[in-house]
Amino acid sequence: DMHLMQVDSVQRWMEDLKLMTDCECMCILQSKPISIEKDEQNELILSSQYSTCDNLQLLLKRAWIISTELTRIAQKLEKNRWQRVHSMTVRVNCHVHSMINEYNTFTRSSSQEMHQLEKLLIDKCSEFTAFTERCLQTEDEEILKSMKSCVNETLTTIAQYFGQLIELVLTQEAQNLLRQIELSGSLYVTESAVSGLFSLAQEGAHLCRIIAKEGGVVALFKICRQDCFRCIYPQTLRTLASICCVEEGIHQLEKVDGILCLADILTDTSHSEATHAEAAAVIAQITSPHLTFTQHLSSFLENMEEIVTALVKLCQEASSAEVFLLASAALANITFFDTMACEILLQLNAIKILLAACSDKHIVDTPYSRDQVVTILANMSVLDQCASEIIQGNGVQLLMEMLSEKSSSGNAAEVAACERVQQKSAVTLARLSRDPEVADAAVKLSCIPRLIKLCRSPTERNNSDSVLVACLAALRRLAVMSPDALEESDFQQLVKPRLVDSFLLCTNMEESFV
Repeated sequence: DMHLMQVDSVQRWMEDLKLMTDCECMCILQSKPISIEKDEQNELILSSQYSTCDNLQLLLKRAWIISTELTRIAQKLEKNRWQRVHSMTVRVNCHVHSMINEYNTFTRSSSQEMHQLEKLLIDKCSEFTAFTERCLQTEDEEILKSMKSCVNETLTTIAQYFGQLIELVLTQEAQNLLRQIELSGSLYVTESAVSGLFSLAQEGAHLCRIIAKEGGVVALFKICRQDCFRCIYPQTLRTLASICCVEEGIHQLEKVDGILCLADILTDTSHSEATHAEAAAVIAQITSPHLTFTQHLSSFLENMEEIVTALVKLCQEASSAEVFLLASAALANITFFDTMACEILLQLNAIKILLAACSDKHIVDTPYSRDQVVTILANMSVLDQCASEIIQGNGVQLLMEMLSEKSSSGNAAEVAACERVQQKSAVTLARLSRDPEVADAAVKLSCIPRLIKLCRSPTERNNSDSVLVACLAALRRLAVMSPDALEESDFQQLVKPRLVDSFLLCTNMEESFV
């Protein structure tokens, strides 16, 4: 004993260290193959440094890594790359242990079901690692072939347990946040929980379904009906807009009379512009023409007039481009599903308001905003009274400018928005040119040469077929009203043939033809 005490303490610590090796470090070391394969740079590395607010983000990132690794194991297994299969299996095992440990350090309560799933997953991962190690030591091709189906089966089971565990973890997180909203009267706690739900909802449609299923929409509308939470209405409504991208969210909204609540918020002038804008965003979300389910719109029709009136007012008084975009997007969507909305808009002088906004570069500053405006104009142009309103507001000039919409950034979403603006402005011109006055104004503004250029030059329309069809339709309408404005060759190729023949001619044109 005396001898041990006299040994240098650092030396003693180093001796002890040999027996205290962290299991995870060993796993990491084992999973680094010394090989000449070139796909090492694709290995996914994750830092364990995180702050408390990033706990869930870390968990989701870890989950994404595990699911990516499982997919890659399946690919390597297909190619019989057993060395890689084993090293990646060790790495997945390690990530699973880390994910469970990390989650258990920051969660307050785990259910019995959760612990059972964790144990099943860990046991299956250990079994998988041992199994792939045996495969590595086997050289007999026939035995490997028979083992391969077992490995595949085990991999499927791991993926299944892993999916169930993540689903349970996320459901538990949503429940915790909703419990905080339910039990707390505190503004700070409620705001923090709403913020947590918003972060969860950003992770995609699957999480939005979980939140809706656990009663998230009901809880958030409850907040929006209490004056003491007015200052967090914008965040609450933004979270609702995120959750209502899925059918379950909209069904919940319908159950709690959410549309009536939104109408009340929009028409209450004592609310801030930010609150009105976020309420408009929820309206835009639930009226999206991309949604395949529309049962909820029956209750929307009951409140439509006051909602449309409030949205037009919001467009007129918008202090920023973002507010205008949200309000106009909601209006654009509403015009798709009921012509009554277009009639209400006409009575409210909406065309004049929208055209005025387009001349203010601080308010309408992107193709996205112009897309909303031209959508409203296109849908309203089916009404005969619309033409005189467009003429009075110098709208033909705006539509002509929209035919030249170009993306400044080259960003894919912006390019797509520019195509929609070009297409819808051509559709609007085609519809409005039933009126001789509009057709005459369009011809005087050199609309016909512009439409011809869009038809003949693929780069002008970004090779878009939908823009081409709309331009051909507009050109044909104008040619009927003003036949002398076209040259003979343009008439023979773009107007006289069947639309489909002109379309095929234009899609096969080379740039040099222009």
